[in-house]
Amino acid sequence: MKSIVIGAGLGGLLSAARLAKAGHEVEVFERLPLTGGRFTNLDYKGFQLSSGAFHMLPNGPGGPLARLIEEIGADVHIVRSEMTTIRVPLKKGKTDYAKGFKDISFNDFPSLLSYKDRMKIALLIVSTRKNRPAGTTLQAWIKAQVNDEWLVKFADSFCGWALSLKSDEVPVEEIFEIIENMYRFGGPGIPIGGCKGIIDALEAVIQASGGKIHTGQEVSKILVENGKVAGVVAENKEHNADIVISNLGHTATALLCREVLSEKMHSDYLKMLQTLKPSAGIKICLAADEPLIGHSGVLLTPYTRRINGINEVTQADPKLAPPGKHLTMCHQYVAPENIKNLEAEIQMGLDDLKEVFPGKKYEVLLIQSYHDGWPVNRAASGTDPGNETPFIGLYVVGDGAKGKGGIEVEGVALGVSSTVKKILG
Repeated sequence: MKSIVIGAGLGGLLSAARLAKAGHEVEVFERLPLTGGRFTNLDYKGFQLSSGAFHMLPNGPGGPLARLIEEIGADVHIVRSEMTTIRVPLKKGKTDYAKGFKDISFNDFPSLLSYKDRMKIALLIVSTRKNRPAGTTLQAWIKAQVNDEWLVKFADSFCGWALSLKSDEVPVEEIFEIIENMYRFGGPGIPIGGCKGIIDALEAVIQASGGKIHTGQEVSKILVENGKVAGVVAENKEHNADIVISNLGHTATALLCREVLSEKMHSDYLKMLQTLKPSAGIKICLAADEPLIGHSGVLLTPYTRRINGINEVTQADPKLAPPGKHLTMCHQYVAPENIKNLEAEIQMGLDDLKEVFPGKKYEVLLIQSYHDGWPVNRAASGTDPGNETPFIGLYVVGDGAKGKGGIEVEGVALGVSSTVKKILG
């Protein structure tokens, strides 16, 4: 069976490698001159910066992405992160860290609540294991249950780091799926070699299985005949296929087959496309001679103005920086109304870092923004429309079609696993 994959990002290469291992004839078409998309390395001043996602798997070596990589047989080593911590002011209610702070364990977040609210949260967590809340946002649910400013700040920090959203934009049921996965699979981990370590390993599997990867070749059209996918057009040449998997998200995929999608029978799908909203964010990469965090997990920062989460990847893989240097990556959510004011958003993030790391010396290596056609996610978490399309044999994977309860790349892996299961039966 012939399968064509559009886009050599993480979702595309995972799909191609899995199908190639299953015996499919696979070809991947990528418009850029390199593979990986927003999941590869950028060599800058000897530092291995990431093109998009952190050099981190949110569920580490036990999560959906690690399991799929193992199933594929890709040679990737993932180091489990030591801990996830939360930086809070010494006195509750302060809005900055300049006058002192402490780091607490992620699991100890209820410690800043009153005894009564701690008991209530504990009971709610137990009860929601069986009866998931639904029909509201995380923030609205928190305020209805425990109206505490700290809990909202913590939720915003976690959602900003994990999903590039605020807690009032995330369906509460999605968050409980995410939390369930965190307990099921474990905390984060870092792949040796960073994002590119995974991309290179997937390419090796595809090529060893007889698959082909074409870079610098853009797909301009998806061919559909009688409601079934028939192939693609790339660089003015037709390529026939039984299966086509797009890593471009539903909206861009629809544009490639817009002639047949214009029929009335596809109106529901077209209406769904209009509801999709990408999420935006900013990443600030720092270089330092001394550790800024001191552990390989995530540092959440609920009391900053913009920065949500920070990770010091060289604590797990020192080779991601020159000898004796540390690489620290900081992420901040960008609200839709602030995308036009990115310079101001960046400055607030830089000001945050001065307070988060008072007295520390570091160099700002690179500032990267993700929005519009190059977003954090093509579909905001909790609104992913699934992997199927109106056409038989045409599927969508990647950050525009993640699996339920999957943080970022873990969601990409869940979506790919679901898609491949449908194809292989």
